[in-house]
Amino acid sequence: MTSALRLDTSTRHDLPTDDLPVDLLNCPTTDLSYSNTMALASTADLVVTLTDEAQLDAFMANYVKDTTPNKPLFVLSGGSNVLLPAQLNAIVLRPKMRGINLTAQTDSHVGIEVMAGENWHDLVMHTVAQGWYGLENLALIPGLTGAAPVQNIGAYGVQLEDCLEYVRAYHLPTQTWHELTAADCDFGYRDSVFKRNPNIWLISRVGFRLHTDATKFLASYGDVQTVAQRYAAEQGRKQLTPSDVMQAIIDIRQQKLPDPKQLPNCGSFFQNPIIPQAQFTALQTLYPAIVGYPMPDAMIKVAAGWLIEQAGLKGGGIAPIVTHKQQALVLTNHTPYQAVQEDVAAAQKFIADTVYDKFAIQLSREPVWVNADGSIGYEEHVV
Repeated sequence: MTSALRLDTSTRHDLPTDDLPVDLLNCPTTDLSYSNTMALASTADLVVTLTDEAQLDAFMANYVKDTTPNKPLFVLSGGSNVLLPAQLNAIVLRPKMRGINLTAQTDSHVGIEVMAGENWHDLVMHTVAQGWYGLENLALIPGLTGAAPVQNIGAYGVQLEDCLEYVRAYHLPTQTWHELTAADCDFGYRDSVFKRNPNIWLISRVGFRLHTDATKFLASYGDVQTVAQRYAAEQGRKQLTPSDVMQAIIDIRQQKLPDPKQLPNCGSFFQNPIIPQAQFTALQTLYPAIVGYPMPDAMIKVAAGWLIEQAGLKGGGIAPIVTHKQQALVLTNHTPYQAVQEDVAAAQKFIADTVYDKFAIQLSREPVWVNADGSIGYEEHVV
C-alpha cells in the first residue's frame, strides 16, 4: 500500500449530475428512509455528504480534535445493499465524489479511474459506449462505484475483481490515505477486506483495467447467449459484441428483477450457497432439475432462487416483506418508508428455515445488517 496516487486528468468523462443530493454537511437528525433502496424507515443523528476528498480531510481533522465523546462513524454509499436500523446513532459519511478519468491507454487496454459517487450502471454503459470492455456483465447492478469493491459485486460469470486494479481509500482510524491493490483488497465471493472491516475504510476512487477487443466477452451464463444473439441478428450481425451481451443482461435483469424505485428491494437478498459436490449429487437424485455451477475444490454453487422457489416461497414471506413473484431471490418491501429491520428479519428467518427444512442447505444473507450504533451485525439475525 502507498499513500500517494498519481492521476492523468488529461481525459475526463463526467456523467450527468442531475441525481446528486444537496450537500448535507452538518445536517442534524437526517431521514435515511429515502437513502436505502429497501426503503426501510431510518433516521441518523448526523449526515456528512462528501463531494471531494479535501472535505473528508477537514471533517476528520475536526472529528479527532473534538474533546467531547464522538459518535461512531458509518460509511453509507448508495444504500443498495444495506438494512438500516430505525434509529442510527452514528455520524453517516456519504462519499459522493464524481468523475471518470482515463489514466492509461494502449492498443489493447485502457486504465480508468472512477470516483466513488458515480452510479455503477451508468458507468458500465459509459465504458461500453467508449469501447472499453470488461464490465458489461455487471450492468444494471444498483448502487455507486465506491461500494462495488466492498461487496466484490458479480453477475453472469464476472466479478469486479476481474477488472479492478486498485482502490484509493481513507483509513479512518489513522486518518491516512492509501492505494490498495487488488491483492490488498483480499477479494472473495461477495467479500473483501472492506466488508470484513466495516467503517474502517472510506473508498473515494476505484481504478480499472479494461480491454478494447470487441470479440472478447463472456456470454455463456444462463440465457445471455440466446438473448445477445437476438440483439446481434436485429442489427444484421452474426458475431456478438460486448454491447450485445450488456443489452442482453439488461433485458434479462429487467424482466426478472424489480426496479427499486417502483418496488423497494436491495437486489439479491440471499447468496448462492456453495456446497460439496457429494451433497449436490445426492440432491440431484431427489431433485434432478436443481441448478448448480461448478466451483474450485469440488464444490458447487447452487442457485438460491431455485431453492426458494422449489420450497414454495416465490411471492411468499411474512408481510410486508415478501419475495418477488418473478425472482424469488429478491425480497421486496410493500410498505415503503414504514417497514423496519425487524420486518426483514422475520421474513428472512422464515424463508431460510423453510429452505433448510427441505434441502438441508443453509442460506446466508447478502445485504449488510447495520446495528443501531453503526456496527455490522454478523451474529444478529444471521441465517
